[in-house]
Amino acid sequence: MNLTQDLSRRPTLDTARKAPRASPREAAAPNAALCAEPRPIRLLTFSTLYPNAAFPHHGVFVENRLRHLVASGEAQSTVLAPTPWFPFRSRQFGDWGRYAAAPRREQRHGLDVLHPRFVTLPGLGLLTSPAGLYATARRAIERMQEEGFSFDLIDGHYLYPDGIVAVWLGKHFGKPVVLTARGSDVSLLPRYRVPRRAIERAIAGADALIAVSGGLKEGMVALGAPPAKITVLRNGVDLDVFRPVEDRAAMRAALGLEEGPLLLSVGLLIERKGHDQIIAALPALPGYRLVILGDGPDRAALEEQARALGVADRVRLSGSHPHAGLREYYAAADALVLASSREGWANVLLEAMACGTPVIASPAWGCREAVQSPDAGLVLADTSPDSIAAGVRALFAAPPDRAATRRYAEAFGWEATTAGQLALFRRVLARSHDAC
Repeated sequence: MNLTQDLSRRPTLDTARKAPRASPREAAAPNAALCAEPRPIRLLTFSTLYPNAAFPHHGVFVENRLRHLVASGEAQSTVLAPTPWFPFRSRQFGDWGRYAAAPRREQRHGLDVLHPRFVTLPGLGLLTSPAGLYATARRAIERMQEEGFSFDLIDGHYLYPDGIVAVWLGKHFGKPVVLTARGSDVSLLPRYRVPRRAIERAIAGADALIAVSGGLKEGMVALGAPPAKITVLRNGVDLDVFRPVEDRAAMRAALGLEEGPLLLSVGLLIERKGHDQIIAALPALPGYRLVILGDGPDRAALEEQARALGVADRVRLSGSHPHAGLREYYAAADALVLASSREGWANVLLEAMACGTPVIASPAWGCREAVQSPDAGLVLADTSPDSIAAGVRALFAAPPDRAATRRYAEAFGWEATTAGQLALFRRVLARSHDAC
């Protein structure tokens, strides 16, 4: 099979022909009832970017948005979040061993989450994932339907491979599809020929598209998406979880953090998060300390970099923490530094600001939209060490009042995003089935 040709249409797998496709009338009937008698929208949320017990921080931004949507009482969701198949759970296999340890089914925050396995080859995932992911997801949905499960709409996240597979599933099961673009699926993957073609077809095949920032919308338009098809719904922040603390000195002491100006960087320890650029800025920032939260393959390299630059005594890599547990570090820090080269919408910015901590952000997509006032912090021209050092000095020369930073963040709750999703889903259902 030529993979490029295969991605130009729904897979012609033998397994895809076993279940009869619903007729338009059969597919429309449940949703017509939805409009005739108001009831919660029944979603099938589909994404490989979703947390599980083995990877509790993986795709937490997808989970957070869905939790707030369901909490409205106007939507229900069952989550289908396939994970790669691997035969061994041993830690010696790294992330692949963790994939094997993920539960097949679990409850997370009251949501039923299924993790069927799909076959993909290490190092070749971009080329091998779509067909295998589709076959696994289709079989899982068919089994769910045999158990009485029904849904109105597919809520898909990330354009490749998840997005193109969601479109194939929508065609097979006769359901409308709404796709949310998240960042690198628009900024990075389209640089590769096969993913780009699949992303363009996912954009064309979806009934509606969501971008988490205006910059991301512009990127989708450049890939051929009609502007009218895209709704910008930015991520929000849980203002109850992320909030200031009264005694920051006590919080620092409890975390074992020394006095003096404290910078915080949060994210996977990978190149595009830019932790190395912040470390490289420290020689120009005497007296400043840096705490990095997160795990990843670059940990040893970052530690070696700090030693080589003579700043190891001012850099602390504290590993991964539960999402809600980040609040203590946000509140203790004097500033959050985000040096990512690519971001659709960086949740860490809002989380830090909700704790009263101003931010120093890269010019990546979404950052200028999140940081629009001196009360929030500042956006860098670039993420070079010199630029980061200059940004730190500028912020600390005239730091915003932490109460003002918190007030700024309070405009970014989840209410508007939830209302926008509900309105969009209902429009798609009405338009798709000529109802309402």
